Amino acid sequence: MSASEREQRSRRCVFYFDLGSPYAYLTAERISGVFADANLAQPEWKPILLGGLFQRFDRDSWANGDGRAEGVAEVERRASEYGLPPLVWPDPFPGNTLFAMRAATFAKQTGRTVSFALAGFRQAFAAGRDLTEPDNVLIAAAACEMHPTAVVKGVGLESTRRLLAESRERAAADGVTELPSIWIGGQVLAGERAIPA
Repeated sequence: MSASEREQRSRRCVFYFDLGSPYAYLTAERISGVFADANLAQPEWKPILLGGLFQRFDRDSWANGDGRAEGVAEVERRASEYGLPPLVWPDPFPGNTLFAMRAATFAKQTGRTVSFALAGFRQAFAAGRDLTEPDNVLIAAAACEMHPTAVVKGVGLESTRRLLAESRERAAADGVTELPSIWIGGQVLAGERAIPA
């Protein structure tokens, strides 16, 4: 990596997310406004598969542990605090977001990362739709003018699969161990509370 590439990389900001994370949903709904209010350039939204991070760091979701009820209540409390609609939890939660995150990776390649991610998050946590079901992912895609046939084809491309895997490796190299995370200037701000209320 050249000196100019290192300098450019040190200045950029990346928002790492998975559509199955309710804390990433809370961040996604607020991050653009927070950056705009602070007169900062908007971050790059980077889809990564949370399950891949769990495997890499030998962890599991809080929703599969003893603190599930408390965690659910905390997410709902924060959503209310931020003025978001009451959460409607998808069933199952947590679910398998592999198809959804491949779709998010394809959306990134077409320049629709933010609009697709917001539509996907709202399908999951405002409408309570299971993103394990491809039809629910395709509804989110249609909301940002992505044709379902193109999305299905894009999800199946080897290049899409490779990019999603590379995103996980890049995130891990950046020091990301949980989602959501914001990488800025060589520093990782982990968790939904990384941006101010």
